Amino acid sequence: MTAIAVTIAGSDSGGGAGIQADLKTFSALGVYGASVIAALTAQNTKGVTAIHDVPPAFVTAQIDAVFSDLAVNAVKIGMLSHPDVIAAVADGLAKFRQTRVVLDPVMVATSGDRLLVPEAIEVLRTVLIPKATVITPNLPEAAALLETAVAQTESEMQDQGEKLIAMGAKAVLMKGGHASGAESVDLLIEPNAVARLVAERINTRNTHGTGCTLSSAIAAGLAKGLPLAEAVREAKAYVTAAIKASGQLEIGHGHGPVHHFHHWWTEEKD
Repeated sequence: MTAIAVTIAGSDSGGGAGIQADLKTFSALGVYGASVIAALTAQNTKGVTAIHDVPPAFVTAQIDAVFSDLAVNAVKIGMLSHPDVIAAVADGLAKFRQTRVVLDPVMVATSGDRLLVPEAIEVLRTVLIPKATVITPNLPEAAALLETAVAQTESEMQDQGEKLIAMGAKAVLMKGGHASGAESVDLLIEPNAVARLVAERINTRNTHGTGCTLSSAIAAGLAKGLPLAEAVREAKAYVTAAIKASGQLEIGHGHGPVHHFHHWWTEEKD
């Protein structure tokens, strides 16, 4: 049977993040991708210039269309900018009994532009986090969800992850990409286990879409039937390789995208 994953997120007109990055990731990892667009952004590698929110009723219509027809194996949720849209997505997950849900609590773009209205944060905490198999916040996002300071140590990362589990998530992947040091350390925190995932920290500006890509890669692994810990490890390896290969692309004048198809495209130089 064909593995199917659905991304519920915002569209990035520049192609490096959001729905576009998710569908590229699903394809690169051998999973059929479908989508529910929750917002449109006018965006490129330099920033976000405008956001157009999709009406909640139309988000629901997309969910009904996709999930009533396709045998969906996993769901990735990204940018949901307004409380009513978050509620519509939560209702859809419940209606179609989705149990493999990766929630990336997108609040700020790589460029620094805010993507989530402040009043939506509480709805995210109370309505959507409890439905997640795993949430994948970076350090600033975790701090915003908990209304606390950004974690500075692995001990603080673990403590914040455990507090997010107390909100109802089954697991939390605390992403250390915003930290410093030669290594990028993520912590996969489950109720009875903590796994430390380490990768080389790559010196590059091409980080646009890394969070979207990681969360959708995890969803792809879950869609193929992998256990969560294995799906997370494979996703981190894929993203690390995509960041390493990002210099093969020449895209835009700001934070370039990662190279989703690094395994297939070959670099050609004079």
